[in-house]
Amino acid sequence: MSLHSILLKGGWVIDPVNGIDGEADILLEDGHVTQLGPELKVRPGTPVVEVPQGCVLCPGFIDMRVHLSEPGYEHKETVSTGLAAAAAGGFTAVASMPNTEPVNDDAGITGLVLAKAAEAELVRVHPVGAVTRGLAGERLAELGELREAGCVAVSNGVRSVADANLMRRVLEYASMCGMAVIDHCEDVLLTQDGVANDGFQAAALGLRGMPSAAEDIFVERDVTLSGMTGAPLHIAHLSTRGALEAVRSGKARDFPVSCEVTPHHLTLTDDRLDGYDTNYKVNPPLREQQDVEALLQGLQDGTIDCIASDHEPHHYDEKLVEFDRAPFGIAGLETVVSICLDRLIHPGYLSLTRLVELLAINPARILGVVGGSLGVGSPADITVLAPDLPVTVNAGEFRSLARNTPFDGWALRGGVAASIVGGRTVYSNSSVDGAVEFETVTSDQ
Repeated sequence: MSLHSILLKGGWVIDPVNGIDGEADILLEDGHVTQLGPELKVRPGTPVVEVPQGCVLCPGFIDMRVHLSEPGYEHKETVSTGLAAAAAGGFTAVASMPNTEPVNDDAGITGLVLAKAAEAELVRVHPVGAVTRGLAGERLAELGELREAGCVAVSNGVRSVADANLMRRVLEYASMCGMAVIDHCEDVLLTQDGVANDGFQAAALGLRGMPSAAEDIFVERDVTLSGMTGAPLHIAHLSTRGALEAVRSGKARDFPVSCEVTPHHLTLTDDRLDGYDTNYKVNPPLREQQDVEALLQGLQDGTIDCIASDHEPHHYDEKLVEFDRAPFGIAGLETVVSICLDRLIHPGYLSLTRLVELLAINPARILGVVGGSLGVGSPADITVLAPDLPVTVNAGEFRSLARNTPFDGWALRGGVAASIVGGRTVYSNSSVDGAVEFETVTSDQ
């Protein structure tokens, strides 16, 4: 007999894997889904949580690209604060990038990140190991060792692998270890010292440019290498129409390639740089309207697989400098869902079913981790959405240590009501009527 059980009753459930898009109850026992369907009958005494009216229950969202910063950069973020931000953002799991100090290129650092995550007791962490030693792009890291330590994928972080032959070996060895390569694509010889998209806006503002071709060339190269080796490749934070066409072409030839986009590349352009606000400084840079339109089309036609925050936190002082000197990056974990609901769902660009594919099903598939479904036996990882909730972004209230967001003050429609991980509520939103009831969903029932 189950020790811990609870019934989530009367919510609208979207679970594309199991063909569910309608009102249903979910029975959680010992951290797993054990029943899913309308008007479930349960044992007398089973705790019941009435899902607030208008809320939607989805398989837990997984963020494909998050910089947790610890160890080494705790002034920017810690594992604990980053995971608190993830929970508040509606994510039940995150893939943590290896850009730490020391770099996550050996089992010891992977173990440290996992230990910190276990201490936090918030959302799941799937470490992404460094594909080269020290992220220097010169020597392969011990990929098998990283896999055994718990890494689910490998990446060179915010650096590309310049050597094409090394990139080939990266793909081959990562594939042998059962891991995808998460690829930042940038020809640094073309972007050297650049800080903004190379175009009219950068020229008008006197900013050094980063041409789209720098991304296009490396995406084309690495998609080709993926086809040659048959090894899985995932393009991170794709931002240009040329790069999108390269991925589309690879998929048409059945290459094992996938890609993600960020909310900021879907909603912002380089026109925003007029005030030299460093919160708009990101790599890849904000592009032109034609690129944004191409990415929206890519979401609709299925070329794009995921939406990821690319959460890259920075201390306030680090961004409070001249545009040229400021670090790249946006603290994005706590704004993804609201931006997607407001700018993609309500205008009709995407359905909620498609959003679940982008934020839950496909990330789980690409990373090879649990999640993406609420089927019987699945972990009880659930993102509860409040699609019509009025939300005003307030960076000062972020759970993250960082405040570097260009969305501060934005009024949006739609937000997160609760995040449940392994049958335990790790976040409930007091702004949603009735969401406090989710706080009774714990493994200690």
